Amino acid sequence: MPPVYLDYNATTPIDPRVGEAMIPYIKEHFGNPSSSHVFGVAARKAVEKARKQIADLLHCGPDEIIFTSGGSEANNYAIKGAARAYRHKGNHIITSQIEHPAVTEVCKFLESEGFKVTYLPVDEYGLVDPVRVEDAVTPQTILITVMHANNEVGTIEPIAEIAAIARRHGILMHTDCAQSVGKIPVRVDELGVDLLSVAGHKLYGPKGIGALYVRSGVKLEKQIHGADHEHNWRAGTENVIEIVGLGRACALIDDDLNPTREHLKKMRDRLENGLKKRFPELRINGHSEKRLPNTCSVSFRGLEANTIISELKDVAASAGAACHSDRVEVSAVLEAMKVPLEYAMGTIRFSVGRFTTVDEIDRALEEITRVVGNLQPSASPTSKVVDTADIKLTRYTHGLGCACKLRPQLLENILKKMPVPDDADILVGTDTSDDAAVYRIDENNAIVQTVDFFTPIVDDPYRFGAIAAANSLSDIYAMGGRPLFALNIVGFPSNRLPIEVLEQILKGALDKVKEAGIAVIGGHTVDDTEPKFGLAVTGLIHPGKIITNRGARAGDVLVLTKPLGTGILSTALKQGLLEDDETELLVETMATLNDKAAEAMLELGAHAATDITGFGLLGHLLEMMTGSKTSAVIHAGRVPFLPRVMELATSGVIPGGTNDNFDFTSPQVAYDDRLSSTRRLMLNDAQTSGGLLISIAAGKEKELLGLLGQKGVRTTAAIGRVTEEHDVRIKIEK
Repeated sequence: MPPVYLDYNATTPIDPRVGEAMIPYIKEHFGNPSSSHVFGVAARKAVEKARKQIADLLHCGPDEIIFTSGGSEANNYAIKGAARAYRHKGNHIITSQIEHPAVTEVCKFLESEGFKVTYLPVDEYGLVDPVRVEDAVTPQTILITVMHANNEVGTIEPIAEIAAIARRHGILMHTDCAQSVGKIPVRVDELGVDLLSVAGHKLYGPKGIGALYVRSGVKLEKQIHGADHEHNWRAGTENVIEIVGLGRACALIDDDLNPTREHLKKMRDRLENGLKKRFPELRINGHSEKRLPNTCSVSFRGLEANTIISELKDVAASAGAACHSDRVEVSAVLEAMKVPLEYAMGTIRFSVGRFTTVDEIDRALEEITRVVGNLQPSASPTSKVVDTADIKLTRYTHGLGCACKLRPQLLENILKKMPVPDDADILVGTDTSDDAAVYRIDENNAIVQTVDFFTPIVDDPYRFGAIAAANSLSDIYAMGGRPLFALNIVGFPSNRLPIEVLEQILKGALDKVKEAGIAVIGGHTVDDTEPKFGLAVTGLIHPGKIITNRGARAGDVLVLTKPLGTGILSTALKQGLLEDDETELLVETMATLNDKAAEAMLELGAHAATDITGFGLLGHLLEMMTGSKTSAVIHAGRVPFLPRVMELATSGVIPGGTNDNFDFTSPQVAYDDRLSSTRRLMLNDAQTSGGLLISIAAGKEKELLGLLGQKGVRTTAAIGRVTEEHDVRIKIEK
């Protein structure tokens, strides 16, 4: 059975009747509405029919409707257009703290142009108090913008009361009705607003189309310049196909709004009552009565929303918070409502729709009960025997591999406060940025020690174990050491996953360390909220042959032994965006040991080396340059990436660790102006089990690349050079 879709507030499917209305304008009526011939006239008639359908729904004149590319453009046009058109009267705008980013970001932008914005608080239900609105009015106030209904908790705002205040003071009133149209009555004559935004994909119409109501007599500064389309309000040939769809969607709402409202409320209440019965401590967010009939925002105390969402494989919903290893990001709406953190972090929004059925609600209740029940601290260990091939490990974690490490800014501040041990036999310790420590035993022997562990980077337990083991061993190889043995480090949610999964993780690790010629001889396990695995590895190294990340010399060439992009691809894998062959290449790359690369650099006498993991290429290079008191030049075009990394990064598939790395390195990196923001992020991608970055004397790089090839290290490249120390540590050339 297909998953249950309970995310209608994010987007709605196109109603089949809407799709049918659009088809003739895809296949037959292709004319330009501005053309005077028969083809253009047919298109023009369709546009004007749709305009009237929207006007009839909103109870306004057709000449007061402007078509836009969606709700965001409608909000931008309303707020920017009004602010600039009436700037001669004042520069003050009033809005609320719970608006959609399509409003708050516009207001923040206008602040950069000299406008002043008041962000009004809300009460515990998410309601704006009209008294506070009036108190905020000044002689300079020209616009009030407050959403009709909140997208997260469904609270319906007192727009008519606020609009009355605006009229008394001669102020324009705008409301974002993206969530309310189609669920409750939305009529401009009753609301009393001057500007109103509509989004097509929220009301069973197509994406990429919206509308803005502009009361007759209201002036807006034009945002898109060109020809005089849309009565000279908005330039650009009309999107006839989607305009027809939006018009039909609005006509359907006008025909059967009341039965739709009843259905939505019935489905929402069935879900909500079922959850309250199963989880008595459940918190319901939003107003009990002044709330959209389809929206159910619930908070599970002490749980993490993104963990719940990742395990709801048969239910589609939205999280109200994101929990990271070092912080909890709570939505601005829940924060403004002052929802206690222990509840806010476990907030899920379920939103039902026109096509939701009783059977779907009941199936969703069973799935939610199973997932949340397993996540609760009192849950019993699972003993159910299942085929581990059905387990998708990335569903059981909100972090991914090395990308879930602490932000480098935090870690650096902590390490600065740690005392440096006073022991002459510590050859590499906490005073460096190396990922392993070295302790001298005698003049010919030293122990090299490292520890590394992380959350699942792939779905298959066996492969996760193998990748984690390869990643842990890499720190030993990066220093020129030879591993001797390893200890397991295990965190395992025994109440959420069968023990057979842990068995497969350990088997994958054992096979990988066997490939390295060593054994796992012990370890430590804890019961954890999500699976984590890694190794503490002990190795042997000659005290005089240690390769650290502090030995780079001006003139050296920098060689990379694996392609980048594992953080981006792993994120894509969790989101189901990779094909099987792409997944295989990703797994193979991360599971490949760096032993052969280490052998090659030892044979040719590398000056410095580090493995590229959580801090990304530029983060680890920055550590190397800082420790070596040198700078570097990187040629971005020479840096190898795995296939599709650019495509996925461009579409926004970027792990949080990559963004953290970019923020950390940016102050000390000078990027070529021609380098795109996407490419800059890619160079900071948080890797898991990446390759070695080797600093070797100029002239030896070709020999090193050849030797790496002979040893089977396939994707290698000389990506830059080391220079004398400059104010900027790293310069990126295109």
